[in-house]
Amino acid sequence: MKAIVNVFLKAGVLDSQGKAVHHALDSLHFNGVEDVRVGKQIVLKLNESDKEKAMADVTKMCEELLANTVIEDYTIELV
Repeated sequence: MKAIVNVFLKAGVLDSQGKAVHHALDSLHFNGVEDVRVGKQIVLKLNESDKEKAMADVTKMCEELLANTVIEDYTIELV
């Protein structure tokens, strides 16, 4: 089983990388982009078969290490 964790800045937190990408897209004449938020994706290969336990474990990983929950949100997808 794999866990795909997407970590991104919370709404309201300045995303300077996102602003830089947005500016670069504008300068390349991609004017249809309204906003850009840059995040990170972490793919974990788990040797867990119980989805509930896997979700609980990955959530704990996010809360303790993978995300700074003061300024970041995260999503978890098990595949």
